[in-house]
Amino acid sequence: MKILIIDDHALFREGLIHVLDALDEQMCIIEAPDYDRALQHAADNPDLDMVLLDLNLPGKDGFAALAAFAQRYSALPIVILSASRRRSDIQRALDAGAMGYIPKDTTSAVMLNALRLVLSGGIYVPQDITREEHKEADSVERPFGLTTRQQQVLTLIARGHSNKQIAQQMNLAEGTVKMHITAILKALGLSNRTQAAMAAEKLGLGISTE
Repeated sequence: MKILIIDDHALFREGLIHVLDALDEQMCIIEAPDYDRALQHAADNPDLDMVLLDLNLPGKDGFAALAAFAQRYSALPIVILSASRRRSDIQRALDAGAMGYIPKDTTSAVMLNALRLVLSGGIYVPQDITREEHKEADSVERPFGLTTRQQQVLTLIARGHSNKQIAQQMNLAEGTVKMHITAILKALGLSNRTQAAMAAEKLGLGISTE
């Protein structure tokens, strides 16, 4: 397994390497202290399995780095490691294409489980954050069991938009759109986007206001 760590703190990278050794017996870690060197490492190592990215990078906004990296390497899972626990930062990171968000104060055991989840195709968000969101959601109506963003995606599906078009219109990474569609199909008990489009029409979500 090969993982690229992008973080400007050498001491943090050193500690993280010891944690990551537990993921795979033949773990190969590549380190980059900034975005430019990270791009070079990614170009030199097309067999990367994952990228771990700190949002606080020198010389480049972390979210801009995430979006650019996700666009260039759309098939490569990117996980954010950050000192911030703000839900707005977590949502922004997921919208930009991250497959996970791990606060830096997370225990090594939780971090390893989170990374295993992402490597298996899942998405990781801190449980304490999601619990807070669920508490708030209890008092807010969520039509059809979908979030507002998922309803927006479903509306665009019904209007015949491709994943790429939805991503461009909603300013999301294409991988994030795919994740929303998977969640929509699961919530509505559907198996494909054609059924989703038909369901959207029945729910009144596919009607264009243009």
